[in-house]
Amino acid sequence: MSAQPSTPSTPPDHVNIEIDGVAMTAPKGSMVIQAADKAGIAIPRFCYHEKLPIAANCRMCLVDVEKAPKPMPACATPVMEGMKVYTQSKRALDSQRNVMEFLLINHPLDCPICDQGGECELQDVAMGYGRSVSRFVERKRVVPDEDIGPLVATDMTRCIHCTRCVRFSTEIAGTMELGGMGRGENLSIGTYIGKSIESELSGNLIDVCPVGALTNKPFRFRARAWELTAREGIGSHDALGSNLFMHVRRGEVLRVVPRANESINESWLADRDRYAHWGLKSEDRLSVPMIRNGEGWREASWSEALAAAAEALKKVPAANLGMLVHPGTSNEEGRLLAALAKGLGCANLDHRLQLADFSDGAVAKAFEASLEDVEQSDCILVIGGNPRREAPILGHRVRKAWKQGAKVIHIDALDENLNVELAHKLIRDPQGLVDALLALGHGLGEDGKQSPPAGLAAALGDARADESTKAIAETLRKAQRPVVLLGELCLNHAQGSWLRQAARHVANCLGAPLNQLWAGSNALGLVGEGVLPAARDAADMADKGCEAFLLYGIEPDLDGSHAAALMKSLASAQQVVAFTAFAGEAIRSVAKVLLPIAAAEEMAANYTNALGKTQRTQAGAKAPGEAREGWKVLRALGEVLQVPGFDFLSPEGLETVGAPAQGERELPKRAQQGEGLVRIASTGIYRCDASVRRAAPLQSHPLNRAAQVRMHPEDALARGLSAGGIVKLDDGRGKASLPLAVDAAVARGAIWIENVDAATAALAGTGHTLTLAKA
Repeated sequence: MSAQPSTPSTPPDHVNIEIDGVAMTAPKGSMVIQAADKAGIAIPRFCYHEKLPIAANCRMCLVDVEKAPKPMPACATPVMEGMKVYTQSKRALDSQRNVMEFLLINHPLDCPICDQGGECELQDVAMGYGRSVSRFVERKRVVPDEDIGPLVATDMTRCIHCTRCVRFSTEIAGTMELGGMGRGENLSIGTYIGKSIESELSGNLIDVCPVGALTNKPFRFRARAWELTAREGIGSHDALGSNLFMHVRRGEVLRVVPRANESINESWLADRDRYAHWGLKSEDRLSVPMIRNGEGWREASWSEALAAAAEALKKVPAANLGMLVHPGTSNEEGRLLAALAKGLGCANLDHRLQLADFSDGAVAKAFEASLEDVEQSDCILVIGGNPRREAPILGHRVRKAWKQGAKVIHIDALDENLNVELAHKLIRDPQGLVDALLALGHGLGEDGKQSPPAGLAAALGDARADESTKAIAETLRKAQRPVVLLGELCLNHAQGSWLRQAARHVANCLGAPLNQLWAGSNALGLVGEGVLPAARDAADMADKGCEAFLLYGIEPDLDGSHAAALMKSLASAQQVVAFTAFAGEAIRSVAKVLLPIAAAEEMAANYTNALGKTQRTQAGAKAPGEAREGWKVLRALGEVLQVPGFDFLSPEGLETVGAPAQGERELPKRAQQGEGLVRIASTGIYRCDASVRRAAPLQSHPLNRAAQVRMHPEDALARGLSAGGIVKLDDGRGKASLPLAVDAAVARGAIWIENVDAATAALAGTGHTLTLAKA
């Protein structure tokens, strides 16, 4: 919507209006409040929010419209040719003041103890439109509070029934969990069935609430708004890099709120970006360098620890050194890691910890469609992933596209809720998923306009489409602006190269952009900085081991598809040097030197998101104790190792090593399914990285599930298994015992076990066959 000063020639689809004597044009169908906002004319409001549907509940925005018999709500009054609006006339101001008086009739006078004090919209508007003394002397009503989960605190006596939270929950989050119950003075806002809110975007309820009815539960009573300093930051828990503000007091991040960026997160923020900072104060946070002392550990100075680390790395030939890097590592740290590897002559450097099939040399690539393109597409094909879990803001964009008429198609091994009504879905076990995608590629490529990738032609020729696949192909052919989204199940599948190549062929046949959603907040940046192997990849290092390892920012027992194998290799390695913010039991059991580094929220750094946009974050919190920014520790280690070029003051001017060339490779022979069920391994929404795993509010969230094996009811019945029982699992390399849950969302012939959990780390990832037995 745009309002502009009127010109002799009115733009198409615009009308001429006048607000407070200022002539302007505004788009047909827009509301008076939108035109006034664009022109910088203030109109008070509570229920209106530019990102939410219009409700016209509060009536605070009443304005005087010429020839109208009564004041009109600016948020629900469309502009009309020749309309004259007055926001400061006596009738408008009297109406606004009267509405303000009514709103305050039942509002408690608890501003001194309200967490919203100092940033409350009701407080601000009351200063301009409220009376100094209330004429209302009757008793105020009291509304009982509900416990709606660990993230959002309620004080519903303060609620003014603007319904912003209801509209956000229903329209944006898509969970339809909040609503108004009762009529008249008995109306109250609450959950429909008295349960916790189970949305990955629930923290945004706090932001849209104009009063103190919904507040940040973990932050509650910790600080006042005017005590906090805002630092610009980037969400570091998925690949989108949502923009945010860290609210800091005395070197501690106390609260995180969204920072508007229409091209990425608009004005919203995923809960894990909002609350992950609570994990920074974990009991196992590493604050001083540590050196192994027999079976125990002792604290050391930085000079001693760096000397010990350098000695450990020099003890083995460079060819026998492996360097594994977390995909959330910043560009500066990645640049120095690549330079360090080059200086040492080490060709074994990788950040692709989740990848299982390296045969096609897969690396992160920038989205071929922007988030605005996704939102404006008319058909979205989601393959092997759930955007709600992997990147909640991307899931929100998919829902927006669907609300605007886009058809959404889901091909996966899990029939998960994407918050949309699907046009088609094709649910197959992980082995059948490859066949389904080949069949779709065969159907779309029948016109012969697109030649398939090398090695795929024979398999496409042998593929046969069923009726479901034919229906999907027909819908995709009719799309004018299709987009293909590729999720973690395809990227981390044991036969991922086949799925990636087939998805590429499908996108090519449609002329559609392909968006691959890689794990980690900076996988694309690390590719650009050259954090890739010229010799052994992450899987090879984990499976076959190295004489020495350098671990950067990872928890080896949890991060990656090869966690169990990596732990075995680390245990048998001669030397393990770990750069880490947390010193958990697993890393303590294998490392020889622990070097404390700052977390993402504690350093200024650059990150490149999945859109290919490099963004800079400021340092919010102060790193604890002796912990230092990672690039500073790497620079110091490089100097001790006497690596050329490490005598700089800032990594900005350091030359990027560049990624090793990834040549064309032949697809591997397809593996045959053995006896048993095929595993689906997904990353739990609140298990994605070390700080999220330690954030108590997120770990208490109902979306965070304990380790279990989930199976289709018919598969469980056929094997005589029942929900709640303990099941023994064996994949030939590792074993586990887990409770069973029956879930119709799981494809027949598959079992769903979330990874990144100590109880499941011994098991192989997606696409591997497991045998089951009663415990």
